[in-house]
Amino acid sequence: MTEQKRCIPCERGSTPLTAEAAEKRLKNAEHWELIDGANKIQRRFTFGNFVLAVDFLNKLAIKAEHEFHHPDMTVGWGYCTVVFYTHKINGLHENDFIMAQQANALYES
Repeated sequence: MTEQKRCIPCERGSTPLTAEAAEKRLKNAEHWELIDGANKIQRRFTFGNFVLAVDFLNKLAIKAEHEFHHPDMTVGWGYCTVVFYTHKINGLHENDFIMAQQANALYES
């Protein structure tokens, strides 16, 4: 298994990715989509029941806390919707795509 890339600190005032740059990075984040004018990425993960969805949310929350990069998450029966964007810059940063890949790996495990 290859080592996953880690988030790097992002400073307030950094420039968010352009829509074109975000679209390119999206190719490495399967099943994610650009939303909010290419300022955020989103994926809806599906599960067989509510408990599995909440379990995924909790595991992803621990990963996000470890990386200091926190998504917006919504959970309901059989789904967990995850939205990443960098709050400090109100747009997308490479870290959002790193976390999307980590969320995908968690879902697949």
